[in-house]
Amino acid sequence: MSETTAAEQAPAIDSRRLRTAFGKFATGVTVVTCRTPDGTPHGATVNAFTAVSLDPPLAQVTLIRGNKASQYLEDAPFAINIMAADQLRTCLHFAGKPMKDAPRWRSEEGVPVLEGNAATIECKPWKIYDGGDHLIVIGEVTALEVDDVDPLLFVSGKFREVGGFSGGSPWEGCGDSLATGWFEGSTSFRSF
Repeated sequence: MSETTAAEQAPAIDSRRLRTAFGKFATGVTVVTCRTPDGTPHGATVNAFTAVSLDPPLAQVTLIRGNKASQYLEDAPFAINIMAADQLRTCLHFAGKPMKDAPRWRSEEGVPVLEGNAATIECKPWKIYDGGDHLIVIGEVTALEVDDVDPLLFVSGKFREVGGFSGGSPWEGCGDSLATGWFEGSTSFRSF
C-alpha cells in the first residue's frame, strides 16, 4: 500500500473563490514604473506591494508573469508609486484602460516617477523570486517621497477611499518587536 501525501489528499482549490478570498484583504494601489530597454517610461498597476525590511530598506511588488513590466525589472531600477485617492484614472491607465490625456511623469534621467502620488519609493534591484504565475520582485529602497494625502484603496474588486478610524487610536509600535523589548533577554519561551 502506498502512502499518499497531504497535497494528494487535499481538494483542489477553486481559483475564482481563492481570488475572492484574497480580495477581502484591503490593499493600497501602486503603479510600478521603470524604463523599457530603449529608455521609454513604462508602468503597471499593482496592488501586491509589501514592506519587507527597514534595515536594509527593502520593498516587494508581485507582478503577473509575462507582464511587460516584469520583463523590464530584471536588473533595472524601478519606482513604486503609491496612488493617491485622486489618481484613479492614472491607476486605470496603467491597468490597460488608457486615459484621454497622458499621465503626468517626472522623468529626468533616473527612474521614471508619476506626479501626484501619496508616496513614491525608488528601488534598485535586490532579488527576484519565482511566485507561481507571478514574479516576486524585491528592491532596495534608494529614495522616497511622502505627501500628506490619502491613498487610493482596493478591496473586493473595487476601489475605495479612506474612511474614519475604527476602534480607537493606533499604537506607537509593534508589541512583539525587538525594539519594545518583548523578546529582549529571553533565552526560552514558556507558558504561564
